[in-house]
Amino acid sequence: MRSALWRILTLTFLVGLFDLPGHALSPFHAGQACAATSESHQESPAKSKRSRTSRVHLSPTALGLTTIQNLRTASSPGLTRLVLDLDAKAHPNKHPQLQAEGVTIEIPNATLSPSAKTKLATGRIAKPFVITQRSERSVEVSLPTGSFQSYKLLTLINPYRLVIDVVPRHEFLTAPPVESTPGLGLPLPTPPQPAQPRAKSFKTIVIDPGHGGKDPGAHGQRGTEEKDITLKVALKLRDLLSKQPGVRVLMTRDRDEFVELEDRAKFANAQEADLFVSIHVNSHPQRSVKGIEIYHFGEAKDQRALEVAARENGTPLNSTGVGWEYLVADLLTAKKFEASLELAWTAKEAMLTNLNDHYALVDHGVKTAPFYVLRFTSMPSILAEIAYISNSAEEDLLRTGLFTTRVAKALMEGVNTFLASSKLATR
Repeated sequence: MRSALWRILTLTFLVGLFDLPGHALSPFHAGQACAATSESHQESPAKSKRSRTSRVHLSPTALGLTTIQNLRTASSPGLTRLVLDLDAKAHPNKHPQLQAEGVTIEIPNATLSPSAKTKLATGRIAKPFVITQRSERSVEVSLPTGSFQSYKLLTLINPYRLVIDVVPRHEFLTAPPVESTPGLGLPLPTPPQPAQPRAKSFKTIVIDPGHGGKDPGAHGQRGTEEKDITLKVALKLRDLLSKQPGVRVLMTRDRDEFVELEDRAKFANAQEADLFVSIHVNSHPQRSVKGIEIYHFGEAKDQRALEVAARENGTPLNSTGVGWEYLVADLLTAKKFEASLELAWTAKEAMLTNLNDHYALVDHGVKTAPFYVLRFTSMPSILAEIAYISNSAEEDLLRTGLFTTRVAKALMEGVNTFLASSKLATR
């Protein structure tokens, strides 16, 4: 009896303390909500004195709203990009239907910040993007019909962003100047153009023999080390390219020494290189796997590509894929991607043409992966995996001067084909 009386007195005290209405002790009615956070236990005395009958106003984050803190645009020939800086993760409709008036990407549970609204009101967002606060809890980004060829939507974290890339139609390629945004790598139109420096009379090609010194790279069953093979091929490629008129050839290393990945990329950038060719030898747990594959920078499309990049980068597998987000954040130009892809294809085709008549070559194709040296170089760049050192037959080939010479000649032909066919701007 005494215990029951104590429980009644305790319950009465709690109801009086929090001024709870009677129905608060019953299950919640439909449409009602309750918000509780650890912060409520840390209220200052001043806040606790407010009227007990006042409503609790939740912040947008507490209500599940994402605030679009800033809007940024950048343009280059063939690409216009919109970046939405967010304070929390957003969940846009990634597959909107194409309507007669165009495409509308809805961002539910989102709101525009005052500064973002100001940018819209003053017309500081480049065409073709039309951004509206459709309701208190919904923002829409529209692309009018006829203003674009294609588009791509990316959701990024650390920090939270939405990126929309638009390939405009030809009549929209001469877009008006857009706002210059710090940190964006795309060349923005800035008329009038300053006087351009005199064009160089030569092309600079940087050859990067993988690994070296204390970093041997992959090992073969007969003790062959990747660093030695890559240097042999690179030296032969240098000698072949140096005979070409109008070509200057540099190497990130020309002896058995260790060079940091960061320093390799910095060297190529400092020399204002026009092309960057990194040479590597592949390895696989299954020793029967053999063949060639050429990489350019991008998101790994399969687990194997990610594993190769992790091995060459010397990074843990779970931290290798972040390169793609940095790539998007840096807004590297579409032109570099297109040129790198073209260089990769010409190099691979040249290797097939020159080696297929002599060896049973397996073509693993052109792939993308987040290689460090490809990510941080500012020119068209590829990484060639010329054979599998883990395969005993290909290890034997790598140990012969004839095979490495043929590989070097094939890479030279690929580079020459690319230079002859591309409209590579002289730096």
